[in-house]
Amino acid sequence: MNFNKKTVRDIDVRGKKVLIRCDFNTPIDENGHLTDERRIQGALPTLRYLITSGAAVIVVSHLGRPKGQYNPKYTLKPVANRLSELLKMPVTLANDVIGEDADRLCAAIQPGEIVMLENVRFHKEEEKNDPAFSQKLASYADVYVNDAFGTSHRAHSSTAGVAAYLPAVCGFLIEKEISVIGKALTNPARPFVAITGGAKVSDKIGVINALIDQCDTVIIGGAMSYTFLRALSGEVGNSPCELDKLDVAADILMRALEGNVRLVLPDDVVVTKEFSPDADAYVVDARHMPDGMGGMDMGPRTIEKFKRYLKDAGTVVWNGPLGVFEFDKFAGSTREIARAVAESGAVSIIGGGDSAAAIEQLGFSDRATHISTGGGASLELIEGKELPGIACLMDSDE
Repeated sequence: MNFNKKTVRDIDVRGKKVLIRCDFNTPIDENGHLTDERRIQGALPTLRYLITSGAAVIVVSHLGRPKGQYNPKYTLKPVANRLSELLKMPVTLANDVIGEDADRLCAAIQPGEIVMLENVRFHKEEEKNDPAFSQKLASYADVYVNDAFGTSHRAHSSTAGVAAYLPAVCGFLIEKEISVIGKALTNPARPFVAITGGAKVSDKIGVINALIDQCDTVIIGGAMSYTFLRALSGEVGNSPCELDKLDVAADILMRALEGNVRLVLPDDVVVTKEFSPDADAYVVDARHMPDGMGGMDMGPRTIEKFKRYLKDAGTVVWNGPLGVFEFDKFAGSTREIARAVAESGAVSIIGGGDSAAAIEQLGFSDRATHISTGGGASLELIEGKELPGIACLMDSDE
């Protein structure tokens, strides 16, 4: 996929109506309060640029999974209210997406104003990338801007379909995502070290294989490491283990060996008898976990081992926590590796989702080179897949 795309800087937006796809899929509590506004903050630079450049801005986003029908639980009203506060200007929320209210507001909007359409997933046509729905959305504007990296791996109407009917460029958020991740994948500073964690091997088979093709060292931790340990005839007790993926894990181990890539697994782990934040914990050999006990975190020898490979790294890509970081007692390895990455001086890219949440929670977000805003999108980009919401944008002439 071509990472060199035109941006909002490359197109004249003054006096034009701009349809911008943002990712405002933010968690909201039962009282309608946003509990995490990172995605809104991430969209601000592009929105401010468009406003100050004299554009009339029409925002489209989804929230949650309303399954193609109106559901007041998933209204964008709390998002519009918070965006208005952050931009210090009115943000008018339409009460529909392509209905009479949206028609009226988009027809009347003036340069320097913002209208937000209601949740685009209130229409089942959105996720089907329906051409008629895409064309109707596009009819509201003169220019399309995609700044929703987190949904760019989806070929939906508002992420890709509208680009067939309008000049299409990326915003600053997507520009940063594809430039930082793209450079890391095409010309990484070496040694290139990848850290993969999380629960399931099955979720990251393609990513791990892609990393083996590119990296000098691949560190595997978290719950997924138990499947690899079991594939090496290890005893993993009650730890989560994908028995139907043992052959896959064995194949990955062999590919790394044949490719002269270090694939690093835990030496010791922290186990408990029950899944609880205050359970009694024991450190045991990673390949000899007792029956009746399950892994909760990486052990001290493993942490030191992982840190050795990070010390002199030139590039680090990290996706997935290394333990049950939600429980402070079992956040030790994730915390220590986050600190090691921050202190390594390497170009550090943190995948979205749980990895980003862990880095934020542990207080190291300001020391990472880049924290991706898209979990699934960043994984697919690393895997080498084409992202429809980026592939559809105009290529840069440079």
